Amino acid sequence: MDATTRQRIEELLASSPVFVFMKGNKLMPQCGFSNNVVQILHAAGVPFETFDVLSDGDIRQGIKEFSEWPTIPQVYVRGEFIGGSDILIEMYNSGELREKLEIALAS
Repeated sequence: MDATTRQRIEELLASSPVFVFMKGNKLMPQCGFSNNVVQILHAAGVPFETFDVLSDGDIRQGIKEFSEWPTIPQVYVRGEFIGGSDILIEMYNSGELREKLEIALAS
């Protein structure tokens, strides 16, 4: 990916402690996996921001290279890649997600 795309991704990640690259946005997810992530984060009660990868092909491809993860959605906490829908579901069910979010948002 080019330096401009990398910089844009880094700026987006810096804009919110919890950030999701997804299809659609938190008000209108455009796929089931993105919707799962939005519902989990709402259930966890944390504020988060999103970026619609359908609106920008450079970011859509660039985020996959950035994280070395091939699928969307992608969830980041304090700039750290956490995972996609399946991983978030597992973390939520085990209580690990709430713990990670509490620690990250407290600092």
